[in-house]
Amino acid sequence: MAIYPATERSTWASERLMREIERTPLAANVGALLDDAVVRCGDRPFLVFFDDDDTLSYADVALLVRDAAGALAAIGVGAGTRVGVMLPTSRTWPITWLALARLGAVTVPINFNYTPRELAYMLDDSDASHLVIHRDCVAVLESVEGGAPLPRGNVVVAGGAPGYPHHLERMMDAGRRAPAVEVDRDALMNIQYTSGTTGPPKGAMLTHRYWLTFGRNGAAQFQDRLERILISQPYYYVDGQWLTLVTLCQGATAYIARRMRASRFLDWLRTYRISYCNFPEVVARQPESPDDRMNHLVALSCYSHRRESYAMYERRFGGRARQGFSMTELGCAIYVPMEADGMTGTGTVGVPVAFREAMIADAAGARAAPGEYGELCVRGAGIFEGYWRRPEATAAAFHGDWFRTGDVAREDETGWLFYLGRMKDMVRRSSENVSAVEVEGVLRGADGVLEAAVVPVPDELRGEEVKAYLKLDASAAPDDALLSRVFEHCAKNLARFKIPRYVEFVEEFPRTPSLKIRKAALLSAKEDLRAGSFDREEGRWR
Repeated sequence: MAIYPATERSTWASERLMREIERTPLAANVGALLDDAVVRCGDRPFLVFFDDDDTLSYADVALLVRDAAGALAAIGVGAGTRVGVMLPTSRTWPITWLALARLGAVTVPINFNYTPRELAYMLDDSDASHLVIHRDCVAVLESVEGGAPLPRGNVVVAGGAPGYPHHLERMMDAGRRAPAVEVDRDALMNIQYTSGTTGPPKGAMLTHRYWLTFGRNGAAQFQDRLERILISQPYYYVDGQWLTLVTLCQGATAYIARRMRASRFLDWLRTYRISYCNFPEVVARQPESPDDRMNHLVALSCYSHRRESYAMYERRFGGRARQGFSMTELGCAIYVPMEADGMTGTGTVGVPVAFREAMIADAAGARAAPGEYGELCVRGAGIFEGYWRRPEATAAAFHGDWFRTGDVAREDETGWLFYLGRMKDMVRRSSENVSAVEVEGVLRGADGVLEAAVVPVPDELRGEEVKAYLKLDASAAPDDALLSRVFEHCAKNLARFKIPRYVEFVEEFPRTPSLKIRKAALLSAKEDLRAGSFDREEGRWR
């Protein structure tokens, strides 16, 4: 592994840029960032919704945001108003989000696949007084137990719906002007809900400063070289919002998919000559093609992929494959600089971005020695302001001003950080902590295994045992011979206590809209997680 101490890193363009932006004032707010980009970019394409054949220039977006802000202000939305946004991916999502930011209002992103119960929880917990919703989701709103939680006069329907007076597009066509609002950089812009592991989702409070910092760091980690950015994640997640601001910071163009489609992903990269994307690991399992290498590709973000895959991505697709570490609560926190080719595939997530410090803490919150595992903690300007109406959860999330990520990591003697996995995505087997991320990476390297998910199974003797769910490629058969090969592969690459005791084959995993495996769905699918599994210790199917 290459060694790049801090003295050498300081000479790199990436690190010099990070230090430069720490000295450069941020825009006054996100609306001001848009205004500046319009002056610089004008008629340059900004947002391209290619599934809808819909291209908006920077000037187009500014006008639409003005009209949307005027429409929302006319029904009482203003500074501090919390507004639920339940929309599929289309021009309406970012326009609404930016319009609310201009008014100093607060966006509460809501998954458009949510059930009535989940929608009601989001509106109630956030104290949202207004809702912007797509017409296809109105039935969900009307199915909330006990009746719709908001009066119809406070609901704006994109596309319109019978019985609802506010049709978003018609309201925008009226050309109302919103009042001028001085929005502070530290004003709240989002209440962004994150899935809880021990309870219901919590709303992370994200300010304009958070988004300005997140967008600027996102552009800087790739040296402001991204001209065409692919957004394939839905906007109700942080990813789509963040990449829109990365695009805005650089005067680039975002190409936006209505939904993630792994089978079309490489075609999107080629067709739109994409510079950057968040790369799903499953895409690389497609057969190689002579036109896989793309000279226009600058970088791929590859979070928690198998170590050996990074060099393969760079050879096959071009561009640099980079790991990193981000969280809803932090935005960008850690990155691998573009110059750090010698760190590719080492498992490092990198070094802190601008405005961020990181440390590895022991159980008491003290800094751990280099090489020791502990909890990754991060601090700095522009992180989240805490959890909405959850003072106890907020207090528990910090050691002083250090945010506790809940992730296990270590730092080497030269300052490089290495991620092991979620503290709660661990299997506690007897006295040993088994990282699900580590075991999954090994399993994906076994012949015939396409994807893997590792979860804990309660055990009376050891507390927990390791279970692996495996999805196989088309050439593999879920038989005893394959199991033998998988266990043999694990024995060569894992300590014995890390080898899964239970294995279950699946045809497909439950997934989020961004194609991540939903482990919570696996854990809740059956009362006895051993049922339907092969028990390695007992040598039988249960």
